[in-house]
Amino acid sequence: MKTAVVAIIGRPSAGKSTFLNTACQEPVSIVSPIPQTTRNAIKGFVNTSLGQLIFIDTPGYHDSEKKLNLRLRNVTESQLEGIDCVLYVIDSTRATGEEEVHTAELIKDMQDKVVVAINKTDLKTSRPQEIRTFIAANLPQVPAERIFEMSAEKDQGINEVLKGLYDISPEGEPIYDEEMYTDQDLRFRVCEVIRGEAINRLSDEIPHAVYVDVADIEHRNEGKKLWIRAFLCVERESQKGIVIGKGASKIKEIRSAALRKLNEIYIQKIELDLQVKVDKNWRQRDFTLNRLIPQ
Repeated sequence: MKTAVVAIIGRPSAGKSTFLNTACQEPVSIVSPIPQTTRNAIKGFVNTSLGQLIFIDTPGYHDSEKKLNLRLRNVTESQLEGIDCVLYVIDSTRATGEEEVHTAELIKDMQDKVVVAINKTDLKTSRPQEIRTFIAANLPQVPAERIFEMSAEKDQGINEVLKGLYDISPEGEPIYDEEMYTDQDLRFRVCEVIRGEAINRLSDEIPHAVYVDVADIEHRNEGKKLWIRAFLCVERESQKGIVIGKGASKIKEIRSAALRKLNEIYIQKIELDLQVKVDKNWRQRDFTLNRLIPQ
């Protein structure tokens, strides 16, 4: 029996969260075409006859000096301490460049623990051979048998990637109950579901300026109902109007979508009171960042 903690790393929009959700067969992490959706280290568990893989989805590794982006890079770097394996996900439709080199440098001293997943190989613009050349140059100690091609979105090649990880995982008993697929608590999960539905319905810079604050959770009707009051928080008054929408159409759309997803996840009936408020320039304030992304 194998058990391993696996850090998933890669640039923004490489497909890390899509891989995690597909592998776990549950919506563990937010998936969006908008880069840098993941802000925390998200855990998801895969249990098979071979053992248990405990995946940690990390924020996309991105070259930027902005305070929020620096915080996200720290989250990614900290997750590489004490882990058993690394899954390096690379988007095969994008040219490798300086940012990809910096990502590879993160794991150059742990190449014996690395499995590479060349993602999006179902697309016509995929260039997997270029990625293999990049890996050979930057991570030369990763053997060819630990480099896999996959489409996380189409569920192609996922089992081969998992098998590659099991092959280098240590022997051990499962750490988490085999019925679990994540360890996210209720408040965090609610925040992520609402934020995911919001950012996929907003455009331009707005998705990056949004976070969710769950103010109240009440168990009602002897635990059969969950009443939740939450706020979509933005940085400026002008953004508040955009998130609310004409005649409150946008916030109603976000609320309805989040409610559907929450009712799919939890057996209790969910009631959601969702409002919008301004937390001025929160991405530059350590107090808010410490609460959302603990160091």
